[in-house]
Amino acid sequence: MSAVNQEQRILEVAKELFTQRGFSNVAVRDICKAADVTPPTLYYYFKNKEALFDAVVRKSVSMAEFISKLADACEKATEPKSQVQAFTRSYLTNFPKDRLNVGLYVRHSTEELDSIGRKTLAADLAKILSILTTIIQKGITSGEFRETDPRMAAECLLGMMNRFVFQQIHFGRNYKPSEAASYLSGFFLRAMKTR
Repeated sequence: MSAVNQEQRILEVAKELFTQRGFSNVAVRDICKAADVTPPTLYYYFKNKEALFDAVVRKSVSMAEFISKLADACEKATEPKSQVQAFTRSYLTNFPKDRLNVGLYVRHSTEELDSIGRKTLAADLAKILSILTTIIQKGITSGEFRETDPRMAAECLLGMMNRFVFQQIHFGRNYKPSEAASYLSGFFLRAMKTR
């Protein structure tokens, strides 16, 4: 197995074990056994279990690909109304549900989120909010949307979308993303309509 393959294999196995059991319930020997490597090999790539967890979290929690899909969908649409529709459709269709795994956010206690996971997720969620806020501000400036706080409007739409996403993740509620996106964007756009 090549060095790149070994490191990748360790990361994959560690992610799976941390996801299933949480940080505190996984030993380095468990990772080594499952990845078919020796402890010195693991320590060659990662200083300790904490450094390995940090690497797994950085790689696994990032929503960069999702953010790129959102931005691309919005860029293809030209007017704020169609951008809101594209954003909503892309958000509900492509949301990376596997990124919201408690095992990758909790290191030592269920009362404290891991700082790297929290910071990574917070930064990515801020980028998502920024994309939508910019679209709404553009609609307000052009007169297509009514005067309102664009950030608060973006928070409201995201909240409605997240309700669908979290219902699916945590309670297995199935919905058709295209139908939900059509309903939510229509509801939002009617609320943003100029009087």
